[in-house]
Amino acid sequence: MAKLDGKKLLACCANGAGSSLMMENAIKKVMKRNGITPAELRHCPVSEGKTAARNYDVVFCARTFVKTFEGIEKNGTVLIPLKNVMSDKEIEAALKEAGLLD
Repeated sequence: MAKLDGKKLLACCANGAGSSLMMENAIKKVMKRNGITPAELRHCPVSEGKTAARNYDVVFCARTFVKTFEGIEKNGTVLIPLKNVMSDKEIEAALKEAGLLD
């Protein structure tokens, strides 16, 4: 759990309005359920996230945008691609698979 405490999290979608906001809310559910307090959690469009990603510890996006974020792992940023960006259960499972959540 502590692995995500104080970390900066970013949720990205095509336009940065609808689905990324819902993704952010689903991430908040996961954080609350696991007693995690991130330093920052925000959402934005992929166009902004592409350059902003290097300033975040974890970036969430739909699987269709994975290529947009190629190479961010070099900076230590973890990319979490999602099939259903509104599923808190999928987000939680993906974080566990990435070793960021117990």
